[in-house]
Amino acid sequence: MFVRRYWSVGSWSKDQKRFMTTSKRVQDRSKLKRVHDLEIVTEKWKIASKVLFLMEILKKEPEMIIPVRSLDQYRSQISLPKPHRVSDFIRKSPKLFELYKDHRRVLWCGMTKKAEDLVEEEDRILEEHQDKAAEYVTRFLMMSVDKRLALDKIVHFRRDFALPVDFRTGWVHKYPQHFKLVKDEEGLEYLELVNWNPAWAITELEKKTMGITEASEDHTPGLLSISFPLKFPPNYKKAYKYRGAIDHFQKRSYLSPYADARGLKAGSKEFDKRAVAIMHELLSFTVEKRLVTDHLTHFRRELVMPQKLMRLLLKHFGIFYVSERGKRFSVFLKEAYEGSELIEKSPLVLWKEKVQSLIGYRGKKKIETFSDMSDMEDNGFDESQSENEDIDLQIEQEETESGMEDDSLGDNSEMDIDEVCSAYEDNTKRC
Repeated sequence: MFVRRYWSVGSWSKDQKRFMTTSKRVQDRSKLKRVHDLEIVTEKWKIASKVLFLMEILKKEPEMIIPVRSLDQYRSQISLPKPHRVSDFIRKSPKLFELYKDHRRVLWCGMTKKAEDLVEEEDRILEEHQDKAAEYVTRFLMMSVDKRLALDKIVHFRRDFALPVDFRTGWVHKYPQHFKLVKDEEGLEYLELVNWNPAWAITELEKKTMGITEASEDHTPGLLSISFPLKFPPNYKKAYKYRGAIDHFQKRSYLSPYADARGLKAGSKEFDKRAVAIMHELLSFTVEKRLVTDHLTHFRRELVMPQKLMRLLLKHFGIFYVSERGKRFSVFLKEAYEGSELIEKSPLVLWKEKVQSLIGYRGKKKIETFSDMSDMEDNGFDESQSENEDIDLQIEQEETESGMEDDSLGDNSEMDIDEVCSAYEDNTKRC
């Protein structure tokens, strides 16, 4: 049984330094810890995600056309408040969408031939990726304490894991050798592990470090001593000042994400480092090596992770980067990026870039929305816990919000797409 975490707050001497931020909000981080390149990545895909959502809606229609008035129900998903018209949003991307009126003067929306070709290409890519996606979902289940996860929670990761649109209704039944759909006494659906695969009980970090593709059939996950790749902002000099504390964290052994963690004491250093390993593993599974942070918080009990998960993400800013742009925060795996570019681009990422190149939407011409805060949290790198328990207040509040899986696509703040691409290209040239 999962043991509820109790935080113990010790006394602090004036010479002690904190490894983590003392700020209550992500926005209050020092500007030295911000990674402008990754903020550009977030902004670059923000508008694209709305267009991809609209393409997915059209794809579900029998003839891939829909009355424009029927799209009103998706305003929240594309962050288009009234009195702005949906038809105006559609007209911004004439290379992807077409508008026309029927004999009754009803305005319809459809896709261009180029967009339809892109949809077919995406289907082929997802089909080719199915087996790998099944592996990632299976490994996700293997990391969970009960070897099963609520389907309503997994569906939040559908796009991140490159799962097909029919994930809930059809795809989950295609791999009975790995997992099966079950219901509890209340009728809630769960995806449950069928067979434990020892060859898959090895982390992506182990594969990369040891140069192997999978473990042996008799592999048993246990303690690991592999260091996490670190990337600090070039202008953040304190990383060198506290190198000793960082090295101490890196050298500490930790339990594999695939090992049974029910015996770990919540709040211990071993407990927290294993949580870092789990988040690293999940981000490694994703298409763009990033996730919406409050989707991670849904799995704290199932994956035996800290209650204050945002605290841990901010604490280890050499491994992760939390972007504050938009309605919901996103966390990046920093090692996967060189500047604004993913180091290894999957076919689906390359496909998204094709869609991005055809988008003509123009929003507000602004990328910097955060102010220059003081360096109030740069107090060092000691691994002790902070007294402040509400650092992730905003993300905890967002977690209570309900809504369909597509809500994470919406965003209130927008910018000129040409400006994004220009900044993106400039940063690429500098890398």
